[in-house]
Amino acid sequence: MAHSSSSVFQALRIAVLTVSDSRTLETDSSGQTLIDALQQAGHQLAERALVSDDIWQIRARLCSWIADPQVQVVLITGGTGFTARDNTPQAVSPLLEKSVDGFGELFRQLSLQEIGTSTVQSRALAGLSNGTLVCCLPGSPGACRTGWQGILQAQLDSRTRPCNFVAHLKRLPGQDAQSCGPRS
Repeated sequence: MAHSSSSVFQALRIAVLTVSDSRTLETDSSGQTLIDALQQAGHQLAERALVSDDIWQIRARLCSWIADPQVQVVLITGGTGFTARDNTPQAVSPLLEKSVDGFGELFRQLSLQEIGTSTVQSRALAGLSNGTLVCCLPGSPGACRTGWQGILQAQLDSRTRPCNFVAHLKRLPGQDAQSCGPRS
């Protein structure tokens, strides 16, 4: 991860949503993996929730966070596979103003090294809506670690150059606008 020496780390407010028909907050190891990683990186947990794998429940929770001026990023884990109950992509995609196509592509490339060709069954995706970055990851702790370490940690760090997502997120009081720096 390349950092510019002139920039300062900017803590983001990140919400974590687990989509599962079988987990509870107490047994949600994937959501906890994301929470531990974002807090270790210096970000703040804005809110945590768990909903069943139902398009309308996913959309309702996500819409409230997209509209919330205090939530800058939403990380969703679960519901990205191909079973009849995997509905996260169908729920999330219509709510996105801009798709981040490279997120799913890069996630699958990183996962290939860990789980082989089974990665083609991941429908990981990301996009922006109302100044909120929404990232959807598979529901295993390993996939959450891969997504965080391989993509999100750097892209949610305002010091990462030449570009990061902080420049595209809604501003909280006291936060400066960041921009992509020159390529070095």
